[in-house]
Amino acid sequence: MYCNQCQQTAKGIACTTRGVCGKDEDVSSLQETLLYGLKGIAAYAYHARELGKTDEEVSAFIEEALFKTLTNVDFSTQDLWNTLLKAGMINLKTMQMLDAGNTEHFGLPSPTKVKTGKVRGPGILVTGHDLLDLEALLKQTEGRGINVYTHGEMLPANAYPKLNKYKHLIGNYGGAWQKQKKEFDEFKGPILVTTNCIMIPPESYKDRIFTTSVVAAPGAKHIADRNDFSEIIKLAEKIGDIGEKGGPDVLTGAHHKAVLSLAPKVIEAVKAGKIKHIFLIGGCDGATPGRDYYTTLAESVPKDCLILTLACGKYRFNEKDFGDIDGIPRLLDMGQCNDAYSAIIVAVELAKAFNVEVNQLPLSIVLSWFEQKAVAIVLTLLALGIKNVKVGPTLPAFITPNNWKVIQDNYGWKAVGEPAVDLKEMLGQ
Repeated sequence: MYCNQCQQTAKGIACTTRGVCGKDEDVSSLQETLLYGLKGIAAYAYHARELGKTDEEVSAFIEEALFKTLTNVDFSTQDLWNTLLKAGMINLKTMQMLDAGNTEHFGLPSPTKVKTGKVRGPGILVTGHDLLDLEALLKQTEGRGINVYTHGEMLPANAYPKLNKYKHLIGNYGGAWQKQKKEFDEFKGPILVTTNCIMIPPESYKDRIFTTSVVAAPGAKHIADRNDFSEIIKLAEKIGDIGEKGGPDVLTGAHHKAVLSLAPKVIEAVKAGKIKHIFLIGGCDGATPGRDYYTTLAESVPKDCLILTLACGKYRFNEKDFGDIDGIPRLLDMGQCNDAYSAIIVAVELAKAFNVEVNQLPLSIVLSWFEQKAVAIVLTLLALGIKNVKVGPTLPAFITPNNWKVIQDNYGWKAVGEPAVDLKEMLGQ
């Protein structure tokens, strides 16, 4: 890192003060956290804007907060903490905008069983987050004998009525982003990447991977206009049959309105002792050791508890059959990472129904950590005062011990430990 204040920059020497010229590392840590959170907010705001949803307060805050990340602007940890909490509330507003844009344009998602694997015939795999890109491809491939599959964070698209009306939207192939090199190689057909979570493509499929919108990668062909996917369609037709592969059905589409329609049954089951606890287990997935924690935890959750999940962390356990409680599915996939908004709404509304604070609900949140949008969601949870969250499998490197202590002391957050020990603690045993 090079400092924009000291003379070492001119000499081309790396700054020994981490580029902060005497500023302590806790301040630098908060600025980094803010910058990562802003990347997440900007990503959600971009998707919302593509759907016609904008907000001047969001745009103005992004500019204001970016200014705060400059090395020589603000050395006050309290000012930066205040900005981080404001970022959390701005992110909540942004996720609300994106939810409104998605549901107004694509209809209200409902719990939907989705086939996994692939069937015989030509096929195109769509990964990322942008539902507009998927819709455009579905329109352009309709009636051409090409099957379309979702991958990764695109899985929840299968639950939107204006998308699943397309009969050639076959289902979902593959899992979280970190497995894409193996899965894309095995898919055999063209792949369309609509947002982040792309890995540099190897030679084995470099000639059949395409990017669009704001995403790009060395070796991948870029299609700038979603209204013309003719190149990827022609390639799918040229490749032809991609073979078949079976897989279990998975459930997605538990939007907060769908879940809240079950609220009377959930409340009745809680009061009757049939539902003892609700767990939110989800977030970003990754390849680092320790992520089997989330699989073990989900499998260990007692049968009288519900599990809410979202983002690509769900692929650790969403193919497993968790059964139901009085007709209520025990595993409810709320959608993409931005659908953390739905999880928040469910918690708030259940708290109102039980006439308690959110932190008094029989609810435990266990987050799998990885990238910038996860930081934005974490800031939202902190801004809302959500306590006793568990984060893992490792703590983010840009959070200093002192800043983590602030979170622990004020919110009671902890790093994940052993699944059995954590489970007992969350259940109050």
